Amino acid sequence: MDPDLVHDALQLACRAPSVHNTQPWRWLVGEQTLHLVADRSRAVPATDPDGRDLLLSCGAAVHHLGVALTGLGWAHRTHLLPNPSDTDHLAAVEVLAEREPDDADVALAAALTRRRTDRRRYSSWPVPAAYLDNLVQVAAREGALLVALEDPFDLRDLAAVAAEAAVDQERDPSYRREVAAWSGRSPGAEDGVTAAASPAAGTEHEMPNRRFPLGELRSPPTAPGERDASRVLLLATVRDTARDHLRAGAAASAVLLTATGMGLATCPLSQPLEVPLARRVLREGPLDDAAAPHLLLRVGFAPISAEPLPTSLRRPLAEVCRPLPGVSSTC
Repeated sequence: MDPDLVHDALQLACRAPSVHNTQPWRWLVGEQTLHLVADRSRAVPATDPDGRDLLLSCGAAVHHLGVALTGLGWAHRTHLLPNPSDTDHLAAVEVLAEREPDDADVALAAALTRRRTDRRRYSSWPVPAAYLDNLVQVAAREGALLVALEDPFDLRDLAAVAAEAAVDQERDPSYRREVAAWSGRSPGAEDGVTAAASPAAGTEHEMPNRRFPLGELRSPPTAPGERDASRVLLLATVRDTARDHLRAGAAASAVLLTATGMGLATCPLSQPLEVPLARRVLREGPLDDAAAPHLLLRVGFAPISAEPLPTSLRRPLAEVCRPLPGVSSTC
């Protein structure tokens, strides 16, 4: 493979969102294949004891890679969990022949560098139903179910469960130490959550954010009585295996990138799904016990007065990528 292609595609793949921006992945470069391997040294066991968030993060990264390759003009084929004897070998992406990207491919690839996690309040502009329908279809193409939560009782229960999940986690000293270790970073940090991207104390909205210490991000002022019209979307799969977690991460990537292309602000909310009780409430309520919940996504329009969000940096590619033995290609 052309080293420039490998470099550009992997740089874009590493823009994927990940729990606490831990970037828990490594890339191995073969002659015509790029391999994604879980980096367990960057796991956050107090936050993510089952490793679900790690797999969601890696699923998003492999989807980002596919979007990047397509946008750069290359067909590809992705194989999830290709090595039964190595469960940390999460994906192998074959780079096939050159192909001309269409306008939709280019637009989606452009969103790779524009997507941000916006933890602020959103505006009172409603999200059009056609936008939500499109996002549901996008998730379905990745093998996932996306449910726009409508029932006020479901939303009320979800907010209560999310708040309870936060309290449960924050009682754990190891969780508090872990969050502190991965947050409050300076603007030049290459991983973790920067203080500039974390909500300041007292900037809560209807659906609780994870609380990060030293947060500096404030929501724009709103008129008295103005309501945040963001929508909460629940991402799920029929089964609850490692493969499904990877597919859910890919679906999250597809939804977030598509929403960014629509001009929507987005924020993944993983905290409520990190607590077994909250997962059970969501499974038995909005999903009618028919699917496994994995992630909440909040989407809406940012207020006109909202300041642009800072770009969160990523680890240098040399730290996360190396060629397979005998392969001359570099990262």
